[in-house]
Amino acid sequence: MTEALSLLGLFLAAFGAATLLPFQSEVFFVAVQAGALSGLPLIVAVASVGNTLGSAVNYALGRWVERFRDRHWFPVRPAQLARAQVWYARYGVWTLLLSWAPLGDAFTMVAGMMRTPPWLFLGLVALAKTGRYLALAWVTAGLLGD
Repeated sequence: MTEALSLLGLFLAAFGAATLLPFQSEVFFVAVQAGALSGLPLIVAVASVGNTLGSAVNYALGRWVERFRDRHWFPVRPAQLARAQVWYARYGVWTLLLSWAPLGDAFTMVAGMMRTPPWLFLGLVALAKTGRYLALAWVTAGLLGD
């Protein structure tokens, strides 16, 4: 596989893994790293950007769903949602540092519903996602003897 195709595949795998789709990017990441067609900083950057942008899709879905808060079928009353948004802005936003974890997709969608500022969302999610891929790269390099 060429370098460009492997990086595109990695980007798409990382993007898909960050959405609500049941998908994992770690196996693809390890395969690209083991193939050694690209430098490790580029592999980490491509996976991190793809995964962060996938989380941004969840954030956008959360913002979109939140607009229905005044509907009778919406599971939370507007006053409850307003209180939750105040609490989340103060304390809950830090859950985005766990956006790399299995429940991270839900955290990123909730961040949209809670109206987390986009710059804060992207900063925390990018930090978490990049940290995860750096850790995976380090473990993989150790296993491969690099």
